[in-house]
Amino acid sequence: MIPAATLTIPTRNRCDILRECLLAALRQSVPVEIIVMDDGSTDQTEEMMRTEFPQVRYERLQGPNGPCVLRNLGAKLATAEILFPIDDDSVMVSPTTVEETLAEFDNPRVAAVGIPYINVRQDDVVRSQAPDDREIYACPAFLGASYAIRRDVFLKYGGYREALFYMGEERDICLRMLGGGYVVRLGRATPIEHHASPIRSVWRQRMLERRNNICHAFWDVPFPHVLYHLPGTILSGLAFALKTQCLSSTVMGYFNAPAHCWRSQTARHPVSSQTYLLMRKLNERRIIPLNELEPLLPAIEPVRSLK
Repeated sequence: MIPAATLTIPTRNRCDILRECLLAALRQSVPVEIIVMDDGSTDQTEEMMRTEFPQVRYERLQGPNGPCVLRNLGAKLATAEILFPIDDDSVMVSPTTVEETLAEFDNPRVAAVGIPYINVRQDDVVRSQAPDDREIYACPAFLGASYAIRRDVFLKYGGYREALFYMGEERDICLRMLGGGYVVRLGRATPIEHHASPIRSVWRQRMLERRNNICHAFWDVPFPHVLYHLPGTILSGLAFALKTQCLSSTVMGYFNAPAHCWRSQTARHPVSSQTYLLMRKLNERRIIPLNELEPLLPAIEPVRSLK
């Protein structure tokens, strides 16, 4: 059976929530290919996959490599045209989530769809949801836990920068896709339940976020805009750190950024000024109807067929 979509799921030492994720994925109303990429788990993940989910493709790596590496690998292994690179703590409670989302790739400008989601451990707010169904609404970026993307476009723009590890990789690729005339669409499917891990290190998240913000400015922001973007990024990060009492992780992230940019050997390839300013516009407004955005977008860059 030809799959309608491929679900690629990176995981590491979270077999209990991974089980819920997979059970929901297997209940989808359209046929899906599922690939689990294990980043060197030391819990019962491998045994669970072998005994409970023999029909799911299981790739075990020597880890940790990080989510960016695993998502890029999943995209290369996938066979369907549309990828759902969800997290192992994302549960598709509705059997029609994939089917509903696939229908939203009905415009060639749409490279990715941000699937509505709820951070169930935090609140009951539905995020990344289109305000209505009258038109297509573009947004700056999707959340890595809840989105779908065209496989050919993802690979055309190089996937995620693996040097980022995680935190900010979505913004980076969405900016590059915008430069090719593609947008991220807000979805209308039944919300995914995102069970964000309670044991994930917030300190480490903040450190990586601040480090990657500097790397993003160095790699992606064109001259002369980088001259104000970079200081603005640093100052806004420090203001947030003082407000939320995470100054040590912020300072460490900023301290690590220059050396990380150097070690990663990632060349500076800034987007055009037009693309950068367009993304700033999206960031300021958060939601813009595609028909309003269309005159500002460049022509769609052709994508080589993967077949």
